[in-house]
Amino acid sequence: MKRLIISAACALASSAALAALPPPTPAQAEAAELAKAKTAYGNAVAGYQLCQSINAVAMKYRVAGTPEPAPCKAPPPFVAPVSAAAPTKK
Repeated sequence: MKRLIISAACALASSAALAALPPPTPAQAEAAELAKAKTAYGNAVAGYQLCQSINAVAMKYRVAGTPEPAPCKAPPPFVAPVSAAAPTKK
């Protein structure tokens, strides 16, 4: 019972702390977008590597007369997102 009360108190305290955070600056928002894009690209690369390893195992245990596994589609090279707030020259 004590654990339940303590965890509920911690949850309320952390939600109150998060609610008081100021909005991110444009630089922080841009850094967050870059981190989000890098994570998405890393996930795509991980999926490609997983596909390759699954195909390697499938080829190792493949029985004659069965179709070959589908080829893996390589992810495109990483491209950093373009900043929406690009400075304009006058």
